[in-house]
Amino acid sequence: MSEVVVVAVAGGTGSGKTTVAQAIVARIGLDRIAYLQHDSYYRALTAASKENLLHHNFDHPDALETELLAEHIRALKARRPVEVPIYDFTCHQRTNRTVRVEPRRVVLVEGILLFAEPELRPLFDIKIFVDTDADLRFLRRLQRDVRERARSVESVISQYLETVRPMHLEFVEPSKRWADLIIPEGGFNAVALDMVCVRVEALLIDPKA
Repeated sequence: MSEVVVVAVAGGTGSGKTTVAQAIVARIGLDRIAYLQHDSYYRALTAASKENLLHHNFDHPDALETELLAEHIRALKARRPVEVPIYDFTCHQRTNRTVRVEPRRVVLVEGILLFAEPELRPLFDIKIFVDTDADLRFLRRLQRDVRERARSVESVISQYLETVRPMHLEFVEPSKRWADLIIPEGGFNAVALDMVCVRVEALLIDPKA
């Protein structure tokens, strides 16, 4: 049986990780990729008040159930399907539904804190860090949270200054030393994306490549 290749895409909030991940999916083929997002594994905060939610640190590693993500990656590597949680970012809790992800030749994992987690790093065959200027990342996050997560501009700015930026400096930025490849410009760096896809294809043919 052929080996499963696990590709991880990390980087700061708004760095363009999703753009890179989608480019990899488009080039390798959806039929060969099982796609997991670390954001799906946020711990539920059903008992938290609205005021507490405003100050909750969603950018610390403890906010995510990383052990479940690691379990799911190992299951997919063993060719077993997994049930991925669905997290509702408007009310900060998991829904009672899951998404079934079937095993594929490539497991693609995306998330801010992937390389900051010692339990996850050994599971990755290719580690990519998307490096983007802080001002551009902030603007992208602001647009996303206002449009998609029903947040006010003031609350996004407050959260960025209170937790997002400090956690980026403490956990995310230092974690790029674990990356095999650092991609500036995110999904707009066609040369880097070509290199990644060639490497994935090589590993699919020969795991020792």
